[in-house]
Amino acid sequence: MTPAEGAEQAGSGVPPEKRPRRLTFSPHQRLRHDREFAAVFAARISTHRGPLRISGLPNTLGHARLGLSIGRKVGNAVRRVALKRMLREAFRLEQHNLPALDLVISANPHVPLALEVYRTRLVDAAGELARKARRGSPPPANKPAAGPPMPPPTPPAKGPA
Repeated sequence: MTPAEGAEQAGSGVPPEKRPRRLTFSPHQRLRHDREFAAVFAARISTHRGPLRISGLPNTLGHARLGLSIGRKVGNAVRRVALKRMLREAFRLEQHNLPALDLVISANPHVPLALEVYRTRLVDAAGELARKARRGSPPPANKPAAGPPMPPPTPPAKGPA
């Protein structure tokens, strides 16, 4: 008996590569630490989709991760939690269609949208962020562009004073 046949008999009769992917939102798919959020914001790669601002940073994990930053301006606690649930659900359902990015979603106040709208905006924004990351984003305005290294400063000449 081959391993594939054993897998078919052990499972539902469907080989593992043909089974539908599980749609979970586990801890390894979340941004959990301040330094992870800070790294995404420091990359300065972002886009807007309606009331959502999505920032992204490529990762080497092979899957997307999500962080939410929903401020008080969006509404009271009930409204903020409802928005976060919708965004997490959109991510959960679309996770296999997203490139390997660390995503942070911020929101402006808005009338709640349908789940399908959030899903579409998330996938569109992630695709755009991946394209921006591949071609390289411009350096931040307060930092000089990378160029040839500057020579070290020469010390002042010592002479009679």
